[in-house]
Amino acid sequence: MTLSSQTLDEGLTIVTERMPDVRSVCLGFWVGTGSVDEAPAHAGASHFLEHLLFKGTASRSARSIAEAVDSVGGDINAFTTKEYTAFYVRLLADDLDMGLDIMSDIVWSPAFRSEEFESERQVILEEILMHADEPSELVHDELARALFPGHPLARDVLGEQATVSAMTVEDVAAFHQAQYRPANVVVAAAGRLEHDHVVEGLAARLGGRDGGRPPARAVPACPPLKRAFLAKETEQSHLVVAVPGPSRDDEDRHALGLVEHILGGGMSSRLFQSIREERGLAYSVYAYRLAFEGAGALAVYAGTAPAHAREVLELIESEFDRMAEAGITEAELEAARSHVRGAMALGLEDSGARMSRIGHSQLVHGRVLTLEEVEQRLAGLTIEQVNRVAARWLSGARTTACVGPADPRG
Repeated sequence: MTLSSQTLDEGLTIVTERMPDVRSVCLGFWVGTGSVDEAPAHAGASHFLEHLLFKGTASRSARSIAEAVDSVGGDINAFTTKEYTAFYVRLLADDLDMGLDIMSDIVWSPAFRSEEFESERQVILEEILMHADEPSELVHDELARALFPGHPLARDVLGEQATVSAMTVEDVAAFHQAQYRPANVVVAAAGRLEHDHVVEGLAARLGGRDGGRPPARAVPACPPLKRAFLAKETEQSHLVVAVPGPSRDDEDRHALGLVEHILGGGMSSRLFQSIREERGLAYSVYAYRLAFEGAGALAVYAGTAPAHAREVLELIESEFDRMAEAGITEAELEAARSHVRGAMALGLEDSGARMSRIGHSQLVHGRVLTLEEVEQRLAGLTIEQVNRVAARWLSGARTTACVGPADPRG
């Protein structure tokens, strides 16, 4: 496997990983702009763009894009996050040039036709309504609002009905013009490819575009709220307990990743065993991390009957306390390390997973760690270091979010 990277004079960064034993290639455009970079009046613009870029260019209709990719058995898609937007296509390696053509065209030269803009606006409004019917998702939105009050990180990536309804095609086109510039984009490709061929193909399709810069962002200034509750007539209470965590560039993130797994990262984790296996109080319980520029959090979600909500909250918080005070065991550390190694190895077999790994790393951290470097970091983490990180972050101020028929805090 060969990892290569290069930045063109126009500012576009290209990173590739050659996988000579596969037949596919996955190509992704990672734009360093997400919902956190939107003006309040244009909340949802990044997600709106994600939809619109598939609606066609001057030379391609939405149907022709879909038919071209379908005709060779490929897959094309995109997703929007708070800090970036990614577009990708997975094809047979022999069809790489077609992928370069289509992806370069839709990312750099969307048509923004008025009739397609209006139809896609309605699709997004329906998506917002659909999201509002999912309490297991809404609780994470409530948590974000409580963790980052008054900051753009508190906003929903989808935007709001009012802002999506008010945005004009000129608003979205101007946002694209300002943000979708070469120096704010990383192109990642993995599979059976030649790095120089990818670089030459992308350079030839830039069409004279250059410049731009990653957006400037402010660190959240307000302390997190202690609780957030959204009353909703649901069969379950959906709960999240969170503490502040390391930002995306904090070195503590490596150790906290192991803490997350031990706490609630799998079927053998402490909270899965305690809440689901031993007491039968939840079907779904898991831990996850948020890591943004200048901010982060470690959170645990559980869905349970409203009558059990307070008990589940107490179990989660008790485990936070126990891990902060007593730490983890050597056996747990080795099991977590083995899990990370195994998950990483399984991901190496898929060109899409490799593209995501290198694209995300290059965009967010400015470089891609080799697998050897990842292994060395894992091996170098001692139990003393992991327990220090657990004590530092798990003892932080708690934020609780709940969506359900009653507030378990009373």
